Amino acid sequence: MQIPVPLVTVGLLTLSNIFMTFAWYGHLRYKSLALPLVILSSWGIAFFEYMLQVPANRIGYGYFSAAELKTVQEVISLTVFMLFSTFWLHESLRWNHILGFALIVLAAWVIFKEW
Repeated sequence: MQIPVPLVTVGLLTLSNIFMTFAWYGHLRYKSLALPLVILSSWGIAFFEYMLQVPANRIGYGYFSAAELKTVQEVISLTVFMLFSTFWLHESLRWNHILGFALIVLAAWVIFKEW
């Protein structure tokens, strides 16, 4: 059974963005940890991000243009970040955050629209 390229690409990018978000922002919940430890931990987590993102871009390129791949990645990144900031950092999403993210989704629609 062959999994469609868009599904593989989006799936791998979603997983890579989960790792990326924890690498970049997960330590904010543990401000008492020493910075060198946080840097090394984040670096280790980011390794797994790259193990997923590089194949996602390699598999998706050709089906998607480079601009479309980047757009998909950004929309996924913002979606993961909204969930992460709400459930991991316990921060509220304000109306201006949601509006800003919605405008980015609108920009994604413009990029994918056949004119």
